[in-house]
Amino acid sequence: MPISILLFNKPYNVLCQFTDHSDLAEQRQTLAEFIDQKNFYAAGRLDRDSEGLLLLTDNGKLQQRIADPEFKLPKTYLVQVEGEIDAQALSRLQSGVDLKDGTTQPAQAKKVNDPKWLWPRNPPIRERKNIPTSWLELTIKEGKNRQVRRMTAAVGFPTLRLIRIAIGPWKLGNLNPGETQALNLDEVKSTLPPGFLTNNVKKVSERKTASSRRPDKKRSTANTQARRKPPGNRSNNKQRRRKS
Repeated sequence: MPISILLFNKPYNVLCQFTDHSDLAEQRQTLAEFIDQKNFYAAGRLDRDSEGLLLLTDNGKLQQRIADPEFKLPKTYLVQVEGEIDAQALSRLQSGVDLKDGTTQPAQAKKVNDPKWLWPRNPPIRERKNIPTSWLELTIKEGKNRQVRRMTAAVGFPTLRLIRIAIGPWKLGNLNPGETQALNLDEVKSTLPPGFLTNNVKKVSERKTASSRRPDKKRSTANTQARRKPPGNRSNNKQRRRKS
């Protein structure tokens, strides 16, 4: 049976889960209000206050692969920030930004024009008078918690709106908020990273590392045995001492 993937344009204020048992359940929506297909689950996550592309699949292994940072699928975002972002800030984003949980990996970052095709957000962003806003396109390969928002804030430009437009070979395209598109994995198989669909989750490099440790253990055992002197025959040793 072919593996299916759902591309979903997640609206603002929608949780990436099918149930919500919190006290705020009446104030926000879940995936259950948009996804009718059974046995589909989100591969990865997108914060409640972020919008755009979310992948769902009916295959557990594929769900794990898409969400696993080991395979480093690039994720591209449109980001509206407070202020006119400058070349210095873009350079810092491209080089890596120091956050509390470590330095981010180099990212692709460029300033873009206002996306005229973009749908209005409900509710609208909070804009301050006399302070302009600008847009950038940012591509990262990590998955730190609220990473994009923390990165732009660290370089002096707080994020006002965040829309994910691509995950690896999958793109948001012309999907409107709340809409889904069903795809077959075979349609994008050739564009996936090497080893993405292999049965063994571990990388080749990890297997080599594991195998290289076993001979070390044998060598250390052999060295230990070489340092130990054989006990020999005690009666023969006594006879030699008597003759001497």
